[in-house]
Amino acid sequence: MAHKTVVRNVSCQLSSFNIKERHNERKNTEYHNGDVLLERSYLNVHYRRCYKEDDSPETYQETFDRLLDEKKIVKHGTKPDAKLFCEMVFDINTTYFEENGGYNFAKRFYEEAYKLAIKEAGSEDYIISAVMHADERNKALSEQYGRDIYHYHLHVVYVPIVEKKLYFRKNNKDPKLAGKLKEIIPQISQNRKWPPRVPVERNGKTYTVNSYSLLQDRYHNHMKEKGFDGFERGERGSTTEHLEVLDYKIQQDKKRLSRLDQQVEKRTTRVTKLDEQIIIKEKVKATIAEIDTMGKPSVLGNTINYTPDESQKLKTLAKKALTANKRVNEANSKLKAAEEERDKAVTALAVEKKKHPTISEHLKWYDKFVTAMKRAPKRLMAVIDEILKAPPEKGHTIPERNKTISRAEVR
Repeated sequence: MAHKTVVRNVSCQLSSFNIKERHNERKNTEYHNGDVLLERSYLNVHYRRCYKEDDSPETYQETFDRLLDEKKIVKHGTKPDAKLFCEMVFDINTTYFEENGGYNFAKRFYEEAYKLAIKEAGSEDYIISAVMHADERNKALSEQYGRDIYHYHLHVVYVPIVEKKLYFRKNNKDPKLAGKLKEIIPQISQNRKWPPRVPVERNGKTYTVNSYSLLQDRYHNHMKEKGFDGFERGERGSTTEHLEVLDYKIQQDKKRLSRLDQQVEKRTTRVTKLDEQIIIKEKVKATIAEIDTMGKPSVLGNTINYTPDESQKLKTLAKKALTANKRVNEANSKLKAAEEERDKAVTALAVEKKKHPTISEHLKWYDKFVTAMKRAPKRLMAVIDEILKAPPEKGHTIPERNKTISRAEVR
């Protein structure tokens, strides 16, 4: 499998500052993602961290507010629900580092990637934090190779800044200034920093390309130019590079759920067959009851008179009874056993469904997940990223089999 460079850019509202910070700076005391090993967090590498005058680290919010006060960033024309900060996550396949020197190689690799991040942000002043995580165990690959393998990746939290030109109004009191450039401000604008489509000249023709796709190009080319090799650019229009481990786990889980679903299906089929046997027996009972109602006593009461139709039907039934008597007797003898077996199967099925109440739901949501990935991969990955960093919902218990998949696996 070829190694592929991947960089994701996620845009966030200020309300997400605390979630990002607690995850990136390892401020949580525990993680529902069991692959984060806090005893290794001292190995995480900070390429950028902001401090107060007393040398204590600033929070993300404090850094943002300080930049506003220093007018290094300006909230000119931003809406209340605007996305005022972003996070770039630089990544490459886990095994790439294992094959090239592990931890020390990863530190050099992401030190160079951070230099690119500065260029992308526009200035190091706009970067709030940059940290390489070295404490997330890749469970799937560790199990595959029989030893602990850790997933190295770089988080860069920054403010998306563009140069905004402000002009004097046309109805300015001083006519000489009307329409002239007043000032250029560092405006916060995620939409202008990362427009959906960007015109690009290729082979003498103009194409519109997603700005994130160009970011992928720059990441790949930058690392190549700085002497790193042995990797390819992530597939265009694909999220395969993000889902290598996640997809493996989903596929394994889907197979397991399919097997359980098959077991439930077999039990359901067995119950259906037993029901059919009981229905046949009930029909036999109904026929016997119908025979008992045939005929009327004579006036003297010592004989039974049958109508021609009843007489013919009795003759037919009598003939059939000669050949069916054995089956009827067997049905009588097995009725109780069949009912008992049916009851046991129904009970077992109920227990199985109670153990796995969402088997069909899992498979249904997997299909929806795949469809969503094809339709809007970046939005879905951003949502997953937010969910993974948020603490568990209060009053909600996550079953063991549904533990949150690690950030390393998502990548």
